[in-house]
Parts: sequence; structure tokens; C-alpha cells
Amino acid sequence: MNRMLVLVLAALALGGCVAVSATDNAAGVPPREMRIAFDVTDTATAPLIGKLETIETTRKQLVEAGYTPRIVVAFRGNASFFTQTDMSLVKEADRADALKIQAMIRRFRQEQVIESAEQCNLPLAQRKIQAKNLMPEVTLVPNGWIALAEYQRKGYAYIAP
Repeated sequence: MNRMLVLVLAALALGGCVAVSATDNAAGVPPREMRIAFDVTDTATAPLIGKLETIETTRKQLVEAGYTPRIVVAFRGNASFFTQTDMSLVKEADRADALKIQAMIRRFRQEQVIESAEQCNLPLAQRKIQAKNLMPEVTLVPNGWIALAEYQRKGYAYIAP
């Protein structure tokens, strides 16, 4: 009986110490904020344009649902050709679409569709891409996988469309 009384009193005393968090998960993300990191590695321009359009649609739908979207797009692999401005490195047949992709990235940054466009440094040398030719709207990161892992640690969902 005494033991039960001590447990009840302890529970009542500690009950006043419960704090209500302004976040709804272990990563500390505010409840109406949606964090997403897209990993883009496309070689072909048409699928990449489609993915960028879908990212924009996703953002619009999140806003309509009452969320604050925080979206990062990471470019790696052959998608690296589309974040740089030296069109001599892009196949002639893909140049018009490459310019369209760059216009989309530029508009996404200007209109805050995405909070960041990031280019992995690792594939650049293999593809003879010089960092100085990256679009000004794109941030060069030393390693795209490490950057994506850091975003996941901060509560971003990793999506490889």
C-alpha cells in the first residue's frame, strides 16, 4: 500500500514536468513544415525536366495543404552537365533542353520553389566540368552523398525520383 502511494505521488509530481514540443518528430521539424531532399542523377533531359516539374507541383500541393515546404535538389552524376554553363560539354541535341533545365533552376531559386540547388563536386573532373562554370544559383558541395546525409539528419526526407 505504501509503495503504491509513493508511486502515485511520484507520478503526480512528475506530471507537472511534461513539456509540449513545438515539433512532431525526433528530427525537430515544426509540425506544418515538410522537408524534402531530391537526389537527381539523370542523363536524359526529358525525364529531368519532368522531375523538376513534379518537384514544383509537389511544392504547390504542399502549400495548398497548409505545409511550409523546404526543398533541396542535389545534382550528381550526369545531371551535372545541366548545372554548368559550358554548352560545348552538352550533346548538341540536348542543348535546348539543357537551357530549359537551367531556366527552371534559376526560376526555382528566384521564386523560392527550392531553398537550395546543390552540385556534387566529385563527378565534375571525370566529365571535364569546371566548377567556375557552375550556374550562380547552384552551390558546389564537396560530396553530394554527405550533403544528402546531413539533410536527412536535419529531418529532410530523401527522395531519389
